[in-house]
Amino acid sequence: MQSPPHNSTSAPLDWTVREGLSQELTCEGISQAITRAFGRRSRSEFALLVYRVFRNETKRTTKVLHGLLHVFALVIALVGVVAVFDYHRKKGYADLYSLHSWCGLLVLVLYFLQWLVGLSFFLFPGASFSLRSRYRPQHVFFGAAIFLLSVGTALLGLKEALLFKLGAKYSTFEAEGVLANVLGLLLVGFGVTVLYILTRSDWKRPPQAEEQALSMDFKTLTEGDSPGSQ
Repeated sequence: MQSPPHNSTSAPLDWTVREGLSQELTCEGISQAITRAFGRRSRSEFALLVYRVFRNETKRTTKVLHGLLHVFALVIALVGVVAVFDYHRKKGYADLYSLHSWCGLLVLVLYFLQWLVGLSFFLFPGASFSLRSRYRPQHVFFGAAIFLLSVGTALLGLKEALLFKLGAKYSTFEAEGVLANVLGLLLVGFGVTVLYILTRSDWKRPPQAEEQALSMDFKTLTEGDSPGSQ
């Protein structure tokens, strides 16, 4: 089977770096470029930063918005993956042979599991207060880890697309290669900025007085603890 001139799950260079030039634009290509650009990264980063941006909203509101944005990102990412496989099927390209494609599927699976577990622990009232408290640091860690993995996957796809498209010309500072390198650096900068915001303790959402009281009441009801016992 013929190997594709781009990575098996990354947006082809014709639809990202060279869009607007004399390249073939297809519905699958446009769909893939849009979904890959705004699905697993932009929408998920917005969801990550909900608790930093909406610092004065009620916790319930930010929690629901956080979950809905992740659902939106997951749906868009799934549409992008379907577009990739559909394009490869029509062109006769091989699937799932590259490191980028493996990392991409890993990100998708981990992203879904992270959302599912977070939904079970934080949105539905079944989990106890102590269980939520113990899981919260893991939820934050895996959210940041999946974000970093998605950025690395995007960089792998960009580099592989360049190598397939330009080959030996990549080392001659072709305009497309330089532009793609700049886009890669911008993506790295974007990732670093998001992580910086996430790790700044003074930018964290301050708990409101009524939320602290509700948390203590919830703990008392679910675990039989008195508010002043700890």
